[in-house]
Amino acid sequence: MKQGITVVGLGPGDPKQLTLEAHQVLREAGEVYLRTCHHPTVASLPSGPSLHFFDHLYEEKETFAEVYDEIARQVLELGRRPEGVVYAVPGHPLVGEASVQRILALARQQGIDVRVVEGLSFIESVLTCLGLDALAGLQIADATELAALHHPYLNPDLPALIAQLYDQQLASDVKLTLMNLYPDEHPVTLVRGAGTAQAQVLTVPLYELDRQPDVDHLTSLYVPPLPRPSSLEAFQDTIARLRAPGGCPWDREQTHQSLRPHLLEETHETLAALDADDTDALREELGDLLLQIVLQAQIAVEAGEFSLAQIIEGVDAKIKHRHPHVFGDVVVADAAEVLHIWEEIKREEKGEHSLLGGVSRSLPALARAQAIQKRVARVGFDWPDAEGVVAKIAEEAAELREAQGDEELEEELGDLLFSVVNLARWLDIDAESALRGACGQFIQRFSGMEDLCRERGLDLSELSLAEQDELWEEVKEGMGTSDE
Repeated sequence: MKQGITVVGLGPGDPKQLTLEAHQVLREAGEVYLRTCHHPTVASLPSGPSLHFFDHLYEEKETFAEVYDEIARQVLELGRRPEGVVYAVPGHPLVGEASVQRILALARQQGIDVRVVEGLSFIESVLTCLGLDALAGLQIADATELAALHHPYLNPDLPALIAQLYDQQLASDVKLTLMNLYPDEHPVTLVRGAGTAQAQVLTVPLYELDRQPDVDHLTSLYVPPLPRPSSLEAFQDTIARLRAPGGCPWDREQTHQSLRPHLLEETHETLAALDADDTDALREELGDLLLQIVLQAQIAVEAGEFSLAQIIEGVDAKIKHRHPHVFGDVVVADAAEVLHIWEEIKREEKGEHSLLGGVSRSLPALARAQAIQKRVARVGFDWPDAEGVVAKIAEEAAELREAQGDEELEEELGDLLFSVVNLARWLDIDAESALRGACGQFIQRFSGMEDLCRERGLDLSELSLAEQDELWEEVKEGMGTSDE
């Protein structure tokens, strides 16, 4: 050995899988430092070199990051000796070995030579156990990193291999993350001791993942793809094919502008599903709305304007910037303060000086009125209570009765509607949804009147106003009884 660091991969576990190069380096070394003694190959290492282990650091340090930082510090110090140092790790040194990555980074900064002696990783042995081809889109993830997420960064259309699932608690955390993407019953396969004579393979439903007693540091998890295409990437490819030569003539003709009415229609149908509290309809309508977004993005890709990835990149950065209390160190007291910070950041981003500058002009009038009122209320421009709003409505109604001429009538009616929307805000009611609900209820009751007239051989248009009112009340009472 000479000055510098030699990092040796010990393979997945079976001593027979230790490479000839690794065996020679270990045999010729005067001493070997190992990240851990908990690896099957350790017991069969060549006799001669003295062995040193870093396992005690796992007890002394609070986090894995601190452990690996300390290992790297000590290995670099040892590497400066005239004889250098041999540092051995399980598997391949560049597969799932955080300490090696730290050593490489620091060694580059400090000008210390590092030689990497390759070894078989756990991946090859798992592939053998499962009969898989890694080139079929296999994704590889670390269990600890995955467990720290709220949603997995995996493509559900591709197989995934999750490494270092070292205990049941970690398995539970990984399970909860995966359940944000995969069904509870989705089959997953635990592979324990891959690369050893004691290798075990067990397939269980995802919800039972953390109920298996034999999960340890030699355990990996295989997650097969979902049975049908479910990823955003697959859907984008579907839309791209519709737009490609030989695709759908209608889709190929569409432009950003021609799709405007469809985007509006799908938005309203999504709102209708929300109003109906129909989750099945909501899932379908959100899909139709997503279709419009991806189709617009594909048109932009073809025109060289922007990509779907850029859309996601932009909105992700914007959301993180506007939530400094989640992704930064800002402390907030309540939701009201969150909204205030959101608006301040939004105005800063857009270079706006008015609190109302960011209220979209394209919103429906009721929704725009409510958005305006919410914003000014945040700076205290508001009634002290709902009674003041009710009084204002009465005042505006009186002014409407006294209005003269079409222009004045329109203005006073607008003031009255604006005040009614303000009352909706005070009652914590969405004015747009309330009016949609009233429209739906009116249609239902009026259709009931038409049905009664047909049953009784009456012509609704020939009934007097009093008769129509009586019929209306009959329908209204009947529907109320039916609802109960």
